[in-house]
Amino acid sequence: MAEFVLNNRRKFIKQSLLASGGLLALNALPFSSFALADKKHTKITILHTNDVHSHIEPFPKNDPKHANLGGAARRAAIINDIRNREKNVLLLDAGDIFQGTPYFNKYLGELDFKLMSLMQYDAATIGNHDFDNGIDGLKNVLPHASFPFINSNYDFSNTILYNNVLKHKIFIKENIKIGVFGLGVELEGLVNKSHYKETIYQNPIEIAQQTVSYLKNEEQCDLVICLSHLGYSYKNNKVSDLVLAEQTNNIDLIIGGHTHTFLEKPTEVKNLSQKKVLVNQVGWAGINLGRIDFYVTTKKSASYYQSSVQAVY
Repeated sequence: MAEFVLNNRRKFIKQSLLASGGLLALNALPFSSFALADKKHTKITILHTNDVHSHIEPFPKNDPKHANLGGAARRAAIINDIRNREKNVLLLDAGDIFQGTPYFNKYLGELDFKLMSLMQYDAATIGNHDFDNGIDGLKNVLPHASFPFINSNYDFSNTILYNNVLKHKIFIKENIKIGVFGLGVELEGLVNKSHYKETIYQNPIEIAQQTVSYLKNEEQCDLVICLSHLGYSYKNNKVSDLVLAEQTNNIDLIIGGHTHTFLEKPTEVKNLSQKKVLVNQVGWAGINLGRIDFYVTTKKSASYYQSSVQAVY
């Protein structure tokens, strides 16, 4: 009976995603106050999620904190609505797609990847819980993802994921070149060694500086985005998104995960060159969809941005 119910729910969700109509009401925070872009600017819309944790369906109406929030079909409808209104959209995820509901126990990530593919995600990074079915289990369901996984500081050379995860990827929207790279949290002590096997963790600050230097200087990217599963901040000296922003150069936006931090607007941090870096994270479980609109001038620099958080309701 349980299998029958799951299969029917899966069918309903897929049909809802394809239809993507009339499924939601938006509960959006207002945009920050900035002047409207003129014709000399190119608008780039970044949509993002993190730590969805296999929350395929909305929270139940009796949930004490998140009643009726979330759900893959509702998120898809919001995304489709934005894509219908905006020209240059990137949809990104900061990891921990797996683990958290019976959907993961049943489908081991296959359903999550299929639904994200229907939503046309452009890229995702790998979170620690994405190893919960082992590195072999992750590799087995990768064919169901039509989007690439990006991680720069996990060395997969001696693992089954070698050549299956990108170090970085470049997207071009109109005349704007956007470089995206990914960073993961240290796995030792957090994930069973048998699950990540010979994966080698490399210093995220050092790897970020090397990667960003390449993206900016060699590839001449106009925007650089980091998909981070390091965590927003910590009381100790552990590397976090805020530390990453402060100790690097040329990152424009850090899309974070891991700590399930709810931010109503991006945190602005000064980097090594005293230039502004945006750090954003939208909680967990697909409750919110983050949005940042960059306005890039003809001189290829982001002159200003707008941000909002849309509740998936």
